[in-house]
Amino acid sequence: MFESLSDRLQSVFSRLTGKGRLTEADVDAAMREIRLALLEADVNFKVVKEFVARVRERAVGADVMKSITPGQMVVKIVLDELTTLMGGSEARLALSGRTPSVVMLVGLQGSGKTTAAAKLANLLRKQGKHPLLVACDVYRPAAIDQLETLGKELGIPVYRGEGNDPVAIAKAGVKDAIQRLKDVVIVDTAGRLHIDEEMMDEAARIKAAVHPNQVLMVVDAMTGQDAVNAASAFADRVDFDGVIVSKLDGDARGGAALSVKAVTGKPILFASLGEKLDALDVFRPDGMARRILGMGDVVSLIEKAQEAMDEGVAAETEERMRAGTFTLDDFLSQLRQVRKMGSLKEIMAMIPGVKGLPKDAEIDEGALARTEAIIQSMTARERAKPSVINGSRRERIATGAGVTVFDVNQLLKQFSQAQKMMKQFTSMQGKGGKRKRMPQFPGAGSPFGM
Repeated sequence: MFESLSDRLQSVFSRLTGKGRLTEADVDAAMREIRLALLEADVNFKVVKEFVARVRERAVGADVMKSITPGQMVVKIVLDELTTLMGGSEARLALSGRTPSVVMLVGLQGSGKTTAAAKLANLLRKQGKHPLLVACDVYRPAAIDQLETLGKELGIPVYRGEGNDPVAIAKAGVKDAIQRLKDVVIVDTAGRLHIDEEMMDEAARIKAAVHPNQVLMVVDAMTGQDAVNAASAFADRVDFDGVIVSKLDGDARGGAALSVKAVTGKPILFASLGEKLDALDVFRPDGMARRILGMGDVVSLIEKAQEAMDEGVAAETEERMRAGTFTLDDFLSQLRQVRKMGSLKEIMAMIPGVKGLPKDAEIDEGALARTEAIIQSMTARERAKPSVINGSRRERIATGAGVTVFDVNQLLKQFSQAQKMMKQFTSMQGKGGKRKRMPQFPGAGSPFGM
């Protein structure tokens, strides 16, 4: 979503960092381009004005102008201000000690609220909670059925209640959670195509009835400033506590994510970066700012790796690497853990420096799937001992995987090179005496650095 903005800002910074010293005229020219880049990204114009003013004030300070690397100092200032603009520090969902804690979701129709409810329930379950989803959208056709379908997919119960009174359903849902011994209730409320008095009144009545610990508004990042305007209206009437930004993986300009905190004063707690039900991440302003500026987001990358990694399997695989008995079966196991982390494009965006790759550099999202298909087309003996794979076997494997013999040859060549690398590393450890971790993809144990 922020690709265009990121490219524009990096273009500005490349010119600044290429100068030995900066003048006020250089800073002013850069501020004009940054202002245009933010406005084109659909950031609120008042937010842009204040942001540029803060950056310029700091950028023309004596510490920057006399610095040995003034261009890099300006980049750091922009990074700091972008982080502050999106909330400064990470905001956490505040659940109380009482059981059950209640989280109420509000927002316009089409913002992705029902899906966000299911994603949030899934995220909380991973954190050891026992959630119950309550379907209070009695107006949108099939809204309750949609939530039930998502709940079944996740194995999380959904309370749909009886009748058409959303307030009564919400209250009954909380009672049902108590009976089921659930510690978190997520209430999915109804939305409208636009802000109206009836929707606001209903949201206020549900809030008064169930006394939620947190009221979260779901805003669609692809609707730009309309999302910010809706959030402002809700903040005045319902007084929500935080924001979930949905569809942040889309191709819109993304200004809502940059504007909502500054306009409403409410922090972004979560960001939805895909359609899968595990594609909801805690929002980190510093990480998002770094990704916008092409600096990667190592913290999020490590957390994704840790979440996807089976530590027991990883430890066993590492021991086999050290012993020189690492097989294609082991590699397949690690490959599947890499795929759990998300798309290659998403992973690459978190790696510092990768944003600087050439524009025509393509990320082959199907590479992991093809590699998996090749290995699965092998017999158990072939996976354990690739040296037995001759010409006819390669043709059979390629046909079974739906790839070319060249693809099979490439995989076998890479695997052979990786085995040699691991043997050399083990040999070096034996000479040095100090045990080090094997070189591998973060959390995945892959020797290929995919």
